[in-house]
Amino acid sequence: MAAGAVQPLASQPERSIQTVRRFNRFYTRQIGLLQEGLLKSRFSLTELRVLYELAHREQSTAAVLCRELGLDPGYLSRILQNFEKQKLIEKTSSHRDARQSLLFLTGKGRKAFEPLNARSNKEVAGMLEQLPRNSQDRLLQAMQSIERVLSPSSRPVAAYVVRPHQPGDMGWVVHRHGVLYWQEYRYDERFEALVAEIVAEFIQHLDAQHFDAQRERCWIAESDGEILGSVFLVQASKTVAKLRLLLVEPSARGLGIGRRLVDECVVFAKRAGYKKIALWTQSELVAARHIYERAGFHLTGKKAHQSWGRDNLVSETWELKLHEREATRR
Repeated sequence: MAAGAVQPLASQPERSIQTVRRFNRFYTRQIGLLQEGLLKSRFSLTELRVLYELAHREQSTAAVLCRELGLDPGYLSRILQNFEKQKLIEKTSSHRDARQSLLFLTGKGRKAFEPLNARSNKEVAGMLEQLPRNSQDRLLQAMQSIERVLSPSSRPVAAYVVRPHQPGDMGWVVHRHGVLYWQEYRYDERFEALVAEIVAEFIQHLDAQHFDAQRERCWIAESDGEILGSVFLVQASKTVAKLRLLLVEPSARGLGIGRRLVDECVVFAKRAGYKKIALWTQSELVAARHIYERAGFHLTGKKAHQSWGRDNLVSETWELKLHEREATRR
């Protein structure tokens, strides 16, 4: 081009490309992703993203992580192998698909992740606190707009509420236990009958003179009129409560609903004056066992049995001493 010639104006597509790239460079600097040690930890950004997903799901698989994080399966496999060597995660076979393994953070994994998560929250809070409230609102709305535009199919999960039971819920509890336990564990209709007996006993107590609404309760998790899960807490004695019939719909798993329902039971039991919560489950209900363990329950007994059309089952008894949980929190 001859000296002094006028530079041609950039086309609209070119300007758009440069705008996106400029924003990417700015935001990368802003959130500090160029630091060699992200959050001053030994983990890379991708490793932290994997830890985050595992910490915020009741269970996951390598396939789910690949899809959610957009990772190469081989790359993710190496990360998971490294985590397993460090005892940050554990694997167990899926009863629904023997080719897949369910992934969970171990106690050591959560201990490693939680301070990093807190540090990240603190850094983001510090960034937001520098802005006036109206600027914070504009920023968050812009972020949500970007997410909606670039990923219109991944709509945010609707918020759920946890409420007391109402007419019609008991039939849902029996029906969904029957369907899901058959699909996932091949427990036949005799298991559904057991659930029906437990539900019937709870309802009968509602009309009994000795029933105390401050001592027994059912909670239902619901979103937009759709039931997502349930749990019961009933009286075993003056000092012992029993947690029963914890269930979360497959479509809602990984949202923390199971943990929330168990926490509701624990808070209610303490207010009711119980000294201990006991529960009975099966060793193969891995996701539920992790929820109980995380809530502070301890395994106190095992027994092999044959029930509901299944051989080689192992029942487990778990207990939570409420005063010990309080001491631990202090």
